[in-house]
Amino acid sequence: MLDRVIVLVEDNANDEELTLRAFRKSNIVNRVVVVRDGAEALDYFFARGNYAARPANEVAQVVLLDLKLPKIDGLDVLRALRADDRTRLIPIVVLTSSAEEQDLVRSYGLGANSYVRKPVDFTQFVEAVRQLGLYWLVINQAAPQ
Repeated sequence: MLDRVIVLVEDNANDEELTLRAFRKSNIVNRVVVVRDGAEALDYFFARGNYAARPANEVAQVVLLDLKLPKIDGLDVLRALRADDRTRLIPIVVLTSSAEEQDLVRSYGLGANSYVRKPVDFTQFVEAVRQLGLYWLVINQAAPQ
């Protein structure tokens, strides 16, 4: 049986906590794997380093990817995930505070499935996460593994 997880790639502790609170408040019960920089994200997805023993049945149902990350930025993580057959079909939602049009265009150009700007207001943020969860975890038909 597959263990479908949400992977949150977020270096900001406050945004991480807000996202996790928003999931709880929206009754999203999938386990959330949090990785805090781009290098750790790639280690997780390609089961290397600290994640070498990650169970093979642990599959990302959706990735929430920040763009402004230490070590390896989010666009490079996106590029690497889309370039590899093991990860190219995983739904990736860019969840960022960036309002730069070039980030939006580059994200879609590299294969992002969605681009969501983080709302500043907590109530709006909870609603955005609820809608993301509803769509990507309930409504969307995921690609076969």
